[in-house]
Amino acid sequence: MKREQLIVSALDHGTVIDHIPCERLFQVINLLHLDQMTSKITIGYNLKSQKMGTKSIIKIADKFFTDEELNQLSVVAPNVSLSIIRDYEVVEKKQVCLPEELRGIVRCNNPKCITNNEPMQTLFHVTDRQAGIVRCHYCNHEQDIKEVTLA
Repeated sequence: MKREQLIVSALDHGTVIDHIPCERLFQVINLLHLDQMTSKITIGYNLKSQKMGTKSIIKIADKFFTDEELNQLSVVAPNVSLSIIRDYEVVEKKQVCLPEELRGIVRCNNPKCITNNEPMQTLFHVTDRQAGIVRCHYCNHEQDIKEVTLA
């Protein structure tokens, strides 16, 4: 009998980010600045998933993100699920959602926008959550969230 098993140590306290599209894993890592953390991080890439075919997962020990930090994930990885772990037990599950504002997360694709010509932080407002449309605060240019570039 052949058994396939992923062996990863259980998480005592921290956050599990699950159902990350494989092609978006490294964008999630960059967005959350995981390379700057000192806590233990376990990353699973190209794992089997009944829901998605393949997925990625990130386990971060002793780190609990703010809702604002987690909602930013919706820009690069919509529909990820989060599990908050305390004493080896899942105490809360969340789905990320697109926030009302995206500050300093994505770039404006209008080359004439002031944010592309001056050193300043970008700001976008979500104008249509269902369709994933965001509007630049400075030039009013609208873009599809699926086609944005991270700042």
